[in-house]
Amino acid sequence: MAVIKITKENFAHEVISSDKTVLLDFYADWCGPCRMVGPIVAEIAEERSDIKVGKINVDEQPELAGSFGISSIPLLAVIKNGKVVNSALGARPKEQILAML
Repeated sequence: MAVIKITKENFAHEVISSDKTVLLDFYADWCGPCRMVGPIVAEIAEERSDIKVGKINVDEQPELAGSFGISSIPLLAVIKNGKVVNSALGARPKEQILAML
């Protein structure tokens, strides 16, 4: 499954109402560590049909970033049944991201 661009308009439908576990990647285009995590997140999205993977650009979606209390990026958050069940700040190798799920 492809990575979904999450916005405030589709957040409730794609994340809160999802029947699948959701991996969210909070990022910005100018962020070096974010650019390292991006391809890993995309790879996980292609390999794992049992989860939904979304990316939130904090510069384009400040309301969503604020609602999660984002002060540093990249931040990965795992959402199950509309609630954050795990999160990790900073670049992580694929094995650690998969372990969060």
